[in-house]
Amino acid sequence: MDLKLKDKVVVITGAGQGIGKATALTFVEEGARVVIADVDQQRAKRVADEIQGSGGTALALKIDVTKWEDAHGMVKSTIEQFGQLDILVNNAGLWRTNRFAESQRDDWNAEISVTYLGVLNCTRAVLDHMLSRQAGVIISLGSDAARVGGVVQPVYSGAKGAVISFTKALAKDVSRYGIRVNVVSPGATNVERRVEEEARVRAEGDLAKIKAYEDRMAKLLRAYPTGRLASPQDIANMIVFLASERADDVTGQTISVNGGYCMI
Repeated sequence: MDLKLKDKVVVITGAGQGIGKATALTFVEEGARVVIADVDQQRAKRVADEIQGSGGTALALKIDVTKWEDAHGMVKSTIEQFGQLDILVNNAGLWRTNRFAESQRDDWNAEISVTYLGVLNCTRAVLDHMLSRQAGVIISLGSDAARVGGVVQPVYSGAKGAVISFTKALAKDVSRYGIRVNVVSPGATNVERRVEEEARVRAEGDLAKIKAYEDRMAKLLRAYPTGRLASPQDIANMIVFLASERADDVTGQTISVNGGYCMI
């Protein structure tokens, strides 16, 4: 299936690893040109170098999505380099794992600033360009924690819920101008952070900790009808499809990719 993404220009925040990196590589496979935007310049450059080494086109940018000037600078640099910006993927996010009674205000501010305000900053930054062209796609990452409530991710759940509500409202406003706005909502995903945690626990060699980790993972997997966690590639596949003309009548939607964990 030709997704008709050849030469489209895609900006992906948090693209230095995980879902963002997988999404960038998948867009490139479809012929798109990508901007690897990440708060970690080295990570962004590594991904861009990998893409360019395989014959793709990529630009690495250091960006803090919580900063208004960074978001606007990202758009300016993209248009200067490529002459257009067709698709924005708001992937950058931050979560803390704790119960609300154990959390601190600084934690809330960090989670909300990256996970929700970052989406507002980047979306606002691209919107004037998209409105002037009467075309564009904005896809933000949600989370099934927002749909069912993440007990040890309460503030993150709330921030992702805000992303979902914002997307619905924005879609009602701008879809008439040829701009589609959607959310892709992952469940638990086997990103680097999770893989590194398992490797660390096993490397320590503490049998009690290993058993506790295995029991926790077994309990988690029982909540997934497929019996497995999604890979970053699973999420990337949905993002790229929704960004394509094959999804031209899809806007204002939240699409879960979660192995059946949350069925809404």
